[in-house]
Amino acid sequence: MSQSPISIDAPGTVISPHDVRWLLVERIVSSQSFRKTARLKDLLYYLAEMSIRGEYSSLTEQHIGQVVFGKSAGYSPVEDSSVRVHIRQLRLKLHEYFDSEGRDEALVAEVPKGGYTLCFRSVSVAVGAETPTQASPPQKARMHWVAAAIPSVIPWIAVAALSLLALFLWQRSRIPGKVAAPWPLNEVFNNGHRSEIVLSDSTYAIRRLMSGEPVSLESYMKRDFQHKSNPNRSNTNQPGSGNDAYLAQYTADALLTSWADVAIASTLLKLLPSASEQVTVRSARDLHPRDLEDGNYIFVGSPASNPWVLLYESHLNFCELRCDEAHEPPKILNKHPRPGEQSTYQGLVRTGLDGADFATIALLPSDSGRGNVLIIQGLQQESAEAAGLLLADESGRQKLKAALKIPNEPNSPFYFEVLLRIEAVGGSPKSANVVASRILKY
Repeated sequence: MSQSPISIDAPGTVISPHDVRWLLVERIVSSQSFRKTARLKDLLYYLAEMSIRGEYSSLTEQHIGQVVFGKSAGYSPVEDSSVRVHIRQLRLKLHEYFDSEGRDEALVAEVPKGGYTLCFRSVSVAVGAETPTQASPPQKARMHWVAAAIPSVIPWIAVAALSLLALFLWQRSRIPGKVAAPWPLNEVFNNGHRSEIVLSDSTYAIRRLMSGEPVSLESYMKRDFQHKSNPNRSNTNQPGSGNDAYLAQYTADALLTSWADVAIASTLLKLLPSASEQVTVRSARDLHPRDLEDGNYIFVGSPASNPWVLLYESHLNFCELRCDEAHEPPKILNKHPRPGEQSTYQGLVRTGLDGADFATIALLPSDSGRGNVLIIQGLQQESAEAAGLLLADESGRQKLKAALKIPNEPNSPFYFEVLLRIEAVGGSPKSANVVASRILKY
C-alpha cells in the first residue's frame, strides 16, 4: 500500500459539504465505534473543521477546552487533563474504526501524538503488481503434481498446526496478567464490555463546602458549583479577601482528586494488566449521562465528591448521610436495619484523624443492562482507600465471600452491597471488616 498526505486548506477556507475529508468524518461519527460517545463526536467535528480550514491557532489544548468542553477562559490545562484524556480516547476510537468498519476507506484520519491537528492521508493500492496470466504447460505439470500431493500432506500440516497452537496456548498461560479477574472484579473487567474508572471530583467537594450548597447531581452537571462563591467571603474590603478571591477562582477551574482515588485506580490496573487497554480512567466531571448507556463503571468516592453515585442510591440500603457543617461528622444511613445493626454509622469528622470510619462497596447492574456498576465509597479518604484495597487483596475478597455466604466463585452475576468498618491511624487505613451486608436481587 502507498500512502500520501492530504493537504490542509488555507486559513478561513469554507468547507464544502462534498469535501471527501468532511464526508469521511461524517461516516466516522455515524459508525458503531462512535455510537455512544457524544463528547468524542463533538471533539472530532471541531478538530476536523479547524484542521481542514487551517485554523491552527484554534487547535490548542486551552482553546479546545473552552470551545468543546465549556471550560472557563482562565482554566489551567496543567491541572485539568480532560482534553488530553479525550484526545487519547479519540485516537483509540479512530484506530478502532479503521480496523473494522473503515478498513476499506481510501482516506485515513488520525491525530498524531504531540498535537491536536486532525491529519488526513490517502491509502491506495501500489502500482506495478503482476496480474495473473494463463499457466504455461510446465507450470500446469507442477500444479498437477502439487494437487496430487496435497491429500498426503494435509494430515502432517494439521499435526503441525495443532502443535503450534498447543505451544502458543502453553506460552500464553505462562504470561503474567492473562488470568481472568477474580470475583467480584470479573463483573466489571473482562466481561465483554469496556470499563471506566470514574474518580471523585475533589474540587466539587471543596466548592460545595465554600458555598454551603447541598449535593445535587443536576447542579453538578450544569457546573453551577464553578460559578457560586462563598457568601461569607463577599466583602472584598476584609483582610485576605484577595487571597479568598484567588482561591475561589482557582478551585472553580482546577480539576483535583484525592490520593485515595489514585491509589485505588493504580492498584486495580496493576492487578489487571491484561485488561488495562480496555480500561479508561477519567474524572467525574468529564462524564456525560449518555456515556452510562453502555459499559462497566467503577465509581470511586461518595456523592459528596462524586455525585454520579446518587443515580444508584435508590437501589442501595447503605447510603451516605452527610451534614454540610464542617464540625459535624458524616454518617452511613442503614435504611432497613436488621437485628444487631445500627440505623446509622458515624464516621470521622475529617480525614487524618485516628479512629473508626466507614465505607461501602456495592455491585449492581447498570440501568441499561449493558454492563455493571461497582461503587467504592468512604466517609473519609482512609476508608475509601481501605475499601479499594480490600477488593484487590485475596484475604479481603474472602471476607466478602464469608459475609455474603458465598462458598466459591459465583458462576452467574451476583450483586451485593457491604458496609465496612475501617480503623484509621494517622491518615492511613489499618484494618477493614464487614459489619453488614445485603444481597441485591435482580
